[in-house]
Amino acid sequence: MAEKEHAAAAALRYSVREGSPARMALAGRMDAYSVGPVWTSVLEAAARAAGTGELVVDLSDVTYCDGSGAALLYSLEQSAAQRGGALRMNGVTEAVEGHLKPYREAEGVVSARPPQDQPWSRRLRDGVSTVGQEIFSQIAFIGEYGSALVGAVRHPRRVRWGDTLRVAEAAGFQALPIVSLIAFLLGVILAFQSAIAMRQFGAEIFVADLVAISLLRELGPLMMAILLAGRSGAAFAAEIGTMKVNEEVNALTTMGLDPVRFLVVPKILAGVFVAPLLTLYANLIGLLGAALVMRGFGIPMVAFFNQVSDAVDLTDLTSGLFKAAVFGLLVASVGCLRGLQTGTGAAAVGRSTTSAVVSAIILIVIADGLFAVLFYQLEI
Repeated sequence: MAEKEHAAAAALRYSVREGSPARMALAGRMDAYSVGPVWTSVLEAAARAAGTGELVVDLSDVTYCDGSGAALLYSLEQSAAQRGGALRMNGVTEAVEGHLKPYREAEGVVSARPPQDQPWSRRLRDGVSTVGQEIFSQIAFIGEYGSALVGAVRHPRRVRWGDTLRVAEAAGFQALPIVSLIAFLLGVILAFQSAIAMRQFGAEIFVADLVAISLLRELGPLMMAILLAGRSGAAFAAEIGTMKVNEEVNALTTMGLDPVRFLVVPKILAGVFVAPLLTLYANLIGLLGAALVMRGFGIPMVAFFNQVSDAVDLTDLTSGLFKAAVFGLLVASVGCLRGLQTGTGAAAVGRSTTSAVVSAIILIVIADGLFAVLFYQLEI
């Protein structure tokens, strides 16, 4: 068998022997300076010698190999695979394997941006699959924190009440300014727009009925839930997501502490307790704003609130507060779930926060529609 030897200016030598299998021996340094001049000739010589057969590469005489040398070896592997052959390396050290590992792992990396030429049927299947996985994750998480809540009821002393009160203060008391502003403006807008229409029939007093029923049964809980999702839901996701990125959640598991009981239960309890209170406060502020508007239309505040007391009953109030408690449960649970699902990196925390707000608002709207149908069937 004929044997040819070649030398590069940077002291990388290679020799090729044809046969079955074909053999290639590399000797010297394999770095950025030595690999470049012989890159093409090495690949061509390997292709000529091995063809579609097996190629054995001997690295016993290689004195140094860095990422550039590993890139050449990986190119030899890819070239052999494309020809339908195989490549086997002898004398591979741990250092060379370490340099080759990133190149081989890159084959399994999936692009973050999906191909743009996918058919609509494939995109539809992917979308349905994603929604199904999200629903499954939410249902599984409901069971997980439901079990933790049952444990909290059985053993109240195990609940971290200090953290629960801290979360309730941040989600409730600190939200009073923005809730006051939105509720007041909502009452003013509802009363003003309704009074303009009612004035044509001389029925301005019935604006109190419209505003009171709208706020207590629908707009008060819904507005509060959306504000809670934007403030507290995002905060829950960001807080737990940051702990996940910093490996604090894994540290809790290592110490034998359940992250759901330790982190999620206080936030869910705070959300369920705070949401009805915020809704009740928003209803009062909204009615006050509507009463001030009606004074401009000649309706005294005493007459306005007497009309409100005649128009609504306890069922209207309790149904709205029950909806608010469910909305608070949804917001807190979705925020905690998105936080626990956070990946690695600061961008993952941002994605979890955004997903928490969007998912919470979608679930709030769906639950509100279900409550509307349920209350209609129950004649509530």
